[in-house]
Amino acid sequence: MLTLTVLPGSASAVPGEVTDAAQAAQLVAEADRQLEVVTEQLNEAKVVLESQHATVASAELAAAETEAQLAALDGQIRELARSAYTSEGLSHLDVLLTSGSADELLHRMGTLDAIAGHTNAKVSEVALAAEEAESAQAAADAAEAQAQGAYDAIVAQQKELEGRIADYQRQYAALSAPQQEAVSTARSGAAQAAPSSVIAPGSAAQVAVNTALAQVGDAYAWGAGGPDAFDCSGLMQYAYSAAGVSLPHSSSSQSRLGTAVSRDQLRPGDLVFFYSPVSHVGMYIGNGQMVHASTSGKPVMVAGLDAMGSYNSARRIAG
Repeated sequence: MLTLTVLPGSASAVPGEVTDAAQAAQLVAEADRQLEVVTEQLNEAKVVLESQHATVASAELAAAETEAQLAALDGQIRELARSAYTSEGLSHLDVLLTSGSADELLHRMGTLDAIAGHTNAKVSEVALAAEEAESAQAAADAAEAQAQGAYDAIVAQQKELEGRIADYQRQYAALSAPQQEAVSTARSGAAQAAPSSVIAPGSAAQVAVNTALAQVGDAYAWGAGGPDAFDCSGLMQYAYSAAGVSLPHSSSSQSRLGTAVSRDQLRPGDLVFFYSPVSHVGMYIGNGQMVHASTSGKPVMVAGLDAMGSYNSARRIAG
């Protein structure tokens, strides 16, 4: 079930003229962090909405199939049952007059009753299935509408926040280059040199690690999943897709996949998650490092595992 998170500081961070450079930097950093939260919520809402679209399509197909079965029964098998008791076919009287013996009479009477009983039972069974399919379709339609509403609400929230960031960014642009770099580093950690080689424990994890590292230097973009720009979960999805492993474009959804791994048991290829609730993800590459798409204005980079702060958990997607 999808829930909307109230963003920290959203009530007090009202745009206004800020003259202090440190305050402007803080506002930009806070708004940037909030936008990542909202963007990952939007990614999660897309995952839920796509799932509901699939559920609706499946429910519609099931309903159509059972209705078709019921129609076929009504047009064919029911006709057979009716003909067994009318002048169009063999009636109980016909059976009585044409049977050569008592045993034959009982056998043929039983056959007629069996046809009628089986037909009625089959019609009832399919009719019940049709009712259940229609009920499932109605429930799927309602869930889809709820998912669409949640998605629309987050889109509106994202647009409002982007407007606030634009106002803060104008003031942030007045900061000196060292001040701007200090803000970015505080938000995403200092970039570190990528290791010359990373050995992952399995082929899928190795492909994912290699693919993620190959994107170092690519731009960060909200909601992007490659091939030239990424957000945090988009990079993980892209890397594992190259290994034939499908991941949803959502850090929250990714944090529920695979197998939980303690921090002291991390291996290259494991996904590492940050904040509570989860709203950022990176890929562990060994030696206390990860590769991640950190934040706006910073490219995909290698950083220390503690660069983002607020370490949450880790999951092993492939061995």
